[in-house]
Amino acid sequence: MFIREFAPSDLGRVYQIEVESFSTPYEVTILQQLYDIGAGFLVAVEDGEVVGYIIFWVKEEGLGHIIVLAVDKKFRGQHIATRLLMMAVSIFKNCDIHRITLEVKSNNDVAVAFYEKFGFKIDRKVPNYYEDGSDAYVMFFNTDMIQN
Repeated sequence: MFIREFAPSDLGRVYQIEVESFSTPYEVTILQQLYDIGAGFLVAVEDGEVVGYIIFWVKEEGLGHIIVLAVDKKFRGQHIATRLLMMAVSIFKNCDIHRITLEVKSNNDVAVAFYEKFGFKIDRKVPNYYEDGSDAYVMFFNTDMIQN
């Protein structure tokens, strides 16, 4: 498995994983727009197939944001999400980003535990954040905690 930058030809496969992974997935046009505006967009590839992805961006000076991280269900448990997350965090750190935020469904115990394992902390709960009415946790991570 290796990680590389997203290519437009990956869009269909990324969208498949998006739909499989989330009850309120981003539309394919949103994914394309994120790429078009220059969001960080990495894919994990196994045997020539995209099996996961992460999209992130710089919100303002010193603040980064993880928009979405997903892995094909058949490839979960193989540390692909870990590698994608660590690559994005490394990119943020190299770009002098000191704080990273993300939102996650508050009832998604697996995802919350995954992010907490890497040092993300819950900052606050946002009621009715998602289209389906679910609440979100806003989580954060300080890249200053990473040793160079």
